[in-house]
Amino acid sequence: MNKSLRVDAHHHVWDLSVRDQPWTDGIPLLCRSFSMFELTPLLQANAIDATIVVQAIHSAEETSELLALAHESPVIAGVVGWTDLRAPDLSDNLSLLKELPGGDCLVGIRHAAQDEEDDSWLSRPQVIAGLGKVESLGLTYDLLVRHRQIPSAIEAVKSLPDLRFVLDHFGKPAIAAGEIEPWRAQMFELARYENVVVKFSGLITEADPEHWRVSDLRPYVDVVLSAFGPQRLIFGSDWPVCTLGASYDQVINTAGELVADLNTEEKDSLFGQTAINWYALDVS
Repeated sequence: MNKSLRVDAHHHVWDLSVRDQPWTDGIPLLCRSFSMFELTPLLQANAIDATIVVQAIHSAEETSELLALAHESPVIAGVVGWTDLRAPDLSDNLSLLKELPGGDCLVGIRHAAQDEEDDSWLSRPQVIAGLGKVESLGLTYDLLVRHRQIPSAIEAVKSLPDLRFVLDHFGKPAIAAGEIEPWRAQMFELARYENVVVKFSGLITEADPEHWRVSDLRPYVDVVLSAFGPQRLIFGSDWPVCTLGASYDQVINTAGELVADLNTEEKDSLFGQTAINWYALDVS
């Protein structure tokens, strides 16, 4: 397989005429619709060959729509959707999603554990059982957490050594506040488990979106590179959320600057091959 393929493994789309996005309330820049029509020229300008579109809200209907979009959009190689991990009919629900148009593009599941009041939500027995069913279908699970939920994420990772996990957005370290602990120690603990990789995404919006500098991000990138190594990192733009602090071009250029010292093989892994392998993308 061509190791030079470039993948944006994390972006969103939504249509406010179809469904509200309540999480964008109070964020004027995101209170509009965003489509593949708008994103595609940005992908082409940055030589991105394939993408993974990720759920934005807890809606099975949204996941069905994203699968249909992937069915129509050759550039979308994967969908990370949502389904209720605690549902008694979870296996049936996942199977039904796989049977929909575009269902072969379902590569993972995600739940916004970051918004759960219970910081141990991910390690609840019912959730662990649901994650086991995700594993049984060969899907990945994206961890959307803040540092206070990472201990629970570690418990889930330990409980399911054969499930491929992806930590989104570096686990959302407190970059704007300049805090690195306890997040740093958590990253080294999580890196002990080989069934986890990390999304190189969402850093600018965890910094000060209006006044960020590359130097603000570098200490956090250095920690993750040291803990996980470049072969366990996956690039994602987090478009359009990234536009709160940077353009699509800036996000990619900043990532390139932060990993400029990596060799060609390591960069190829970060910007494409690890995503292809981890999510089992069909990019033929």
